[in-house]
Amino acid sequence: MRLDERGKQCPLPVIEAKKALEKAEPGSVVEVVVDNEIAVQNLKKLALHKGLDSLSEKVSEREFLVKIWAGVKEKAEQVRENAEQAKERAEQARESAEQEKENAEQAEKESIKCALDCREKGLVLVLASDEMGQGDAVLGRLLMKGFVYAVTQQDKLPETVLLFNGGAKMSCQGSDSLEDLKELEAQGVEILTCGTCLNHYGIAEKLLVGNVTNMYEIVEKMTVAKKIVRP
Repeated sequence: MRLDERGKQCPLPVIEAKKALEKAEPGSVVEVVVDNEIAVQNLKKLALHKGLDSLSEKVSEREFLVKIWAGVKEKAEQVRENAEQAKERAEQARESAEQEKENAEQAEKESIKCALDCREKGLVLVLASDEMGQGDAVLGRLLMKGFVYAVTQQDKLPETVLLFNGGAKMSCQGSDSLEDLKELEAQGVEILTCGTCLNHYGIAEKLLVGNVTNMYEIVEKMTVAKKIVRP
């Protein structure tokens, strides 16, 4: 099954791929064509979340192909016997080793900074702008910087921080709140920034903390949250 999702905004490629996987026979392949790297990351995250194998390749400057094998992993692996498979797995092994190293370093920092889990289960912090309140823009950014710092000093930290629209700038290079967000991440707080927003502002390559997310996951996080805080 092949889906052409070029030109479609997040989270449509993820949703369409999810529907196709639910209908696909175990061991079959769902191919999704997209036109940006963020969509590729979101589709691979979908596959990982479902425990499915996936491969991606850059076809051209604005065309990427993501393959996701439906059904259980054992059946999927039986149909993946080619050179591309070996290359992809070698790359995944390298990335996994790097991730394990990063996780070990983060765990060490976390054990020093917070012996107990300071996160409040179900508490989600939503940052939809890099300014707090309305009026003077400079004052708004100063207030937001102070707000994020104050969050790091609370006895109970959020479980997740969602950044979208103007808030996406706060997790990128040059942000006054970057170190505070890294401090939260070091204490186990999940930092998620909207990929569509990063692309819109042209700052996808400047993301320095947390992970890229999509509108499907943002909605999912907010609908199951026990408490949502919006400055």
